[in-house]
Amino acid sequence: MPFTKTQDRFHRGRKVVRLVTIGLAVAAITKELRTPSDERTWHGVVVGFVPYDFRVPTLERVKSRMWDPDGAHVIAPRVFGVGWTINLGRVFGEARGRLTSH
Repeated sequence: MPFTKTQDRFHRGRKVVRLVTIGLAVAAITKELRTPSDERTWHGVVVGFVPYDFRVPTLERVKSRMWDPDGAHVIAPRVFGVGWTINLGRVFGEARGRLTSH
């Protein structure tokens, strides 16, 4: 069954996002491999603003980036990989605050 125009645009968009993400990951890994081995951190930014983190995730990092109700930001660097994730603790905290204030 063929895709509708909307479905086709959605699938093309997902492919573009996937290719950009892979490109950014390759750029980040290349950046780290070009750094002397004793100076590699395996986390930082690539292309000036996109965060990456290839360190083994820790529970503390997961909590601080994905469940920090008191955090200042809704968007945080991913726990592992390239890009951003949503601080669900902050989102739920905001939603709870709006529900209780009405």
